[in-house]
Amino acid sequence: MLHNDAADVLLPGIRPGTPLADAVPAWLSAAHDALRAPGRTPRRAPDSPTGQEADAPVTGAIGERTFEAHPSLRDDGTVAWWLVDDTDHLLAQKALRMERKRTAFLAEASSTLLSSLNLGRCMDVTAQLAAEHLADAALVIAPTHGRRLPVVTCLRGGTPVLAHESVDPDEVPGLGEALRGFPPVPSRWIDPSTAPVWMVPEGFGTVGSIVITPLPGHGVPAGALVLLRRSGGVAFTESEEVFARLFAARAGAAMSAARLYAEQTSITEVLMRELLPPSLHQISGVDYAGGYRPSADHERVGGDFYDVHPAAVEGEASLVALGDVCGKGLEAAVLTGKIRNTLHALLPLADDHQRMISLLNTALLNSHHARFVTLVLASAVREGNAVNLRLTSAGHLTPLIVRADGTVEEAETRGTLVGAMPEAPAHTTALTLAPGESCVLYTDGITEAEGGPMGGVQFGEERLKRVLSECVGMPSESIVERVQMLASQWVGKGRHDDMAVVVISAPRTHHLSAVNGHTRGRFTA
Repeated sequence: MLHNDAADVLLPGIRPGTPLADAVPAWLSAAHDALRAPGRTPRRAPDSPTGQEADAPVTGAIGERTFEAHPSLRDDGTVAWWLVDDTDHLLAQKALRMERKRTAFLAEASSTLLSSLNLGRCMDVTAQLAAEHLADAALVIAPTHGRRLPVVTCLRGGTPVLAHESVDPDEVPGLGEALRGFPPVPSRWIDPSTAPVWMVPEGFGTVGSIVITPLPGHGVPAGALVLLRRSGGVAFTESEEVFARLFAARAGAAMSAARLYAEQTSITEVLMRELLPPSLHQISGVDYAGGYRPSADHERVGGDFYDVHPAAVEGEASLVALGDVCGKGLEAAVLTGKIRNTLHALLPLADDHQRMISLLNTALLNSHHARFVTLVLASAVREGNAVNLRLTSAGHLTPLIVRADGTVEEAETRGTLVGAMPEAPAHTTALTLAPGESCVLYTDGITEAEGGPMGGVQFGEERLKRVLSECVGMPSESIVERVQMLASQWVGKGRHDDMAVVVISAPRTHHLSAVNGHTRGRFTA
């Protein structure tokens, strides 16, 4: 057996006459025996002047290094083995595979985490992903409120569990700092035996290694991630801690976005409650009903509005306001809210429609909004079985009166739109509703709704009058539902403006009775 100086250093057991099996590792000896097996003809590489064998090389370890052994068939029939140190190459390949695996995991984690804007769901997903890919168990801890820590715990292969722990996070090394957004404490500084009972999942066993890292958020920390490995296993390496921080950054961003979304949703809900039209009912013996449909199905508010303000003193008239702000969507809804607040502040002047309209006109002209509004005001009071109305239109569509015989009349009121000119003159008309008769206030989203069998045809005022003539004696709620249903059917899936309708009715079969100082309706056969 011949060898060069490098082989002598690598394989000190090589001596002339020593059997190959006694001088080289088993994997190399087995490869040599397989190559020299009886009946096997080694394959030469085509056109190889050096006799290089075409057989694939074999790989194995010698000491702590990895070598690739290439066989060459010599002219005398012997085999020469060329050993190439392949350790660094294999380590690089392993590191590359690991990085690709980690990159794929981070991409998958980001996609999964960002697919939900629910904070609880984000915490569950974070704990589950960390337990499956980074540790034997994981805890996701949200910032505390008082002394109660929201903690989601998940074992590998298990289901996330939420608990609220009444503990002080500063009692756990590194946890208080992580919840405040400070850099993580290296795991080698944390004694696993000091892990509190609440941090170790039931049935987990003895903790062998702990990583605690912050979950960075948008401006404020989103929480902390705790990774646990069992005793007897491999402790967290420095590269694993770095990777855990990369994962925590993505999880923290998702949790922060979910928390921000929840806060914005809560604020939006509060504001929406102020912008949405109110639910109407009977007030002082007068029936009211209203309906509203925004221009877009995904919106809840728009430029149309209505309100009913009960009288401050029983027996006086209630004020109804229905209007249409120029434009639609959220910007129109914001101005709508300001107009409604202004009208509410002007309620002491409710008996003087013209003055209310003039003051609102001045307020809009002095605001930064370049929008105007059409408006109709109605004062309604019950007298006996009838309802007395005063109606004032400020550039708005004429209110329609549904009489008991099916006749539909236009109220004699007109005026200038509000917020466009220095003056907004309007004419007020008075009329009476007999039992079973109604007054219908509506916006142009009803009459200008385009659709029909051929499409592109407006619903129109005449069609609305025919619909109302068929609603004689119907309750106010039923009239609203009927008008909305037919207008929506007419539009179909086409585009339309905001639609609002309010019906004021004199009850057909009610007498008044006083209960606790308030007038209530009482049914009589």
